[in-house]
Amino acid sequence: MDAVLFDMDGTLVDTEKLWFQAEASVMRRLGAGWTAADQENLVGGSMPAAVAYMLAKSGAERDPDEVAAWMIDSVLGLLAEGFDLMPGAAELLAEVRAAGLPTGLVTSSSRLLADAVLGGIGGGFDVVVTANDVDLFKPHPQPYLRAATALGADPLRCAAIEDSPAGVASATAAGCAVVAVPSVLPIPPAPRRLVAESLKQVGLATLRDLVGR
Repeated sequence: MDAVLFDMDGTLVDTEKLWFQAEASVMRRLGAGWTAADQENLVGGSMPAAVAYMLAKSGAERDPDEVAAWMIDSVLGLLAEGFDLMPGAAELLAEVRAAGLPTGLVTSSSRLLADAVLGGIGGGFDVVVTANDVDLFKPHPQPYLRAATALGADPLRCAAIEDSPAGVASATAAGCAVVAVPSVLPIPPAPRRLVAESLKQVGLATLRDLVGR
């Protein structure tokens, strides 16, 4: 195995609930409501896609960049109040690092939000790929391909840890073996994909077996 690549929101850190709060807050500013079903339509996607969805749902005529700024400010405020790592994430990350394997963070969030999260958990990734670093977002493979390239790793020999269908599709298309821990939407098993209830069920040996050593 060459490297282990982690998604951030809902995979490494328990932030999907914070995103829901931020989305609901922004939608109130746009004069519309927000439901769990709406969040399901956005999970794992990009900020441009989220903003486009929110503007279409609300019918508001606002600058997309302005709405994106509202979202980022809201999430940053919530992150500053504190957040938790997902169950088992810290232990898995520590085991991977102790084995000397390179690690990457591959997120659809902006660099600003990723830096806020990394500051809260003490950083520690060899490579960080954010929405600011790619032209194409998950489910396109570019984010994972970029991370693997930056690490000098073969994507086919990388394990990706994800929580959303879009993220799983991105990592799979890049060639990675995938551990999926669904947070909002269900994810079916597939070849070179392990679906787990929690990262507490996943260790380094699990990843090596999945990748094929």
